[in-house]
Amino acid sequence: MNNHVSPQEALIFVMVMASAVDNAMAETELTRIGQLIDILPVFDDFEKDQLIEVSQRCAKLLSGPEGLDIALETIRDALPEWLRETAYALAVEIIAVDLSVKPEELRLLQLLRDRFDLDKLTCAALERSASARYRRA
Repeated sequence: MNNHVSPQEALIFVMVMASAVDNAMAETELTRIGQLIDILPVFDDFEKDQLIEVSQRCAKLLSGPEGLDIALETIRDALPEWLRETAYALAVEIIAVDLSVKPEELRLLQLLRDRFDLDKLTCAALERSASARYRRA
């Protein structure tokens, strides 16, 4: 399998992983992935009809031997350094959308922080802002 992915595909891989890490891809998470692809400038030239195929490639990569490690390396290699915070922010966004953070999701965020060598304070700010956005009155 060719593991080469574009930066946009790598960002989608991150969102799919964030949705699937708890073994339940909730409808709210899938809807939010589509919304983010529609509104974020980083996806301006991404053909949304490719979303299912990209998601399936991610799932196939994850299901293989050492799938998580290979997927994380593939994502890191595909992303320029300046998009790694964006990837982390997207993972946080998908995890936060269902208002429940599970241990597996926290572990994925830790793996992303470590693999992308992200600043802990920046990550905390991204997590806090997502939490604030999804609060209910």
